[in-house]
Amino acid sequence: MTPHTDIATVRLLGGHPALDFINTVDAWRDRWGPDFLLRYEDLVAWARRLDLVDTRLATILRTKAANAPIEAEAALGRARALRQNLHALFLTEAEAAPLNSDDAEQLNAILRLAGGHRELRQEAGSFHWAWRDEADLDTVLYRVAFEAADLLAARASRRDIRECHGVNCGWLFLDTSRSGRRLWCSEETCGTAMRVRRFRQKDRPKA
Repeated sequence: MTPHTDIATVRLLGGHPALDFINTVDAWRDRWGPDFLLRYEDLVAWARRLDLVDTRLATILRTKAANAPIEAEAALGRARALRQNLHALFLTEAEAAPLNSDDAEQLNAILRLAGGHRELRQEAGSFHWAWRDEADLDTVLYRVAFEAADLLAARASRRDIRECHGVNCGWLFLDTSRSGRRLWCSEETCGTAMRVRRFRQKDRPKA
């Protein structure tokens, strides 16, 4: 279990924005929650921490949400649904389980919508993809979806995704360890807690 309190203090241990987005739920395993995305403001604050939006755009999104609270709440709901969808997709990799085609199609549906918000730009003689200079309440949703798609598409050239084995955790992370056998999202939190638990179970007198 990770000792976090809110979206401003939750640790970024996934190694990739899409995984850190999934990890905005404190625990996925034996229990679920608490959820750190309680308000639309939390979604914007998280995106700002990950540099998915800049300060100017974050301010615009907050203002737009304040002026349209019902629409902002709906956008937050869509972001939470994407988080659930991405958890299912990447957990499939972590567990070496068959892919659910419905999960992939849910992501593709968002990518089709998000595609209209990107454009090809030329700078210094080279081309690159960029987001249009616009503020849609689904801006964070779209950007996270493309981050996730890029991570999925890079499967053959990146490190494996693991699920933390800590009690009441289940966070996902890129395993960049030398051995490729990392078990915990953090040695300082879940790793230490699990070692203490095992020691106590081992030291407990048998009935």
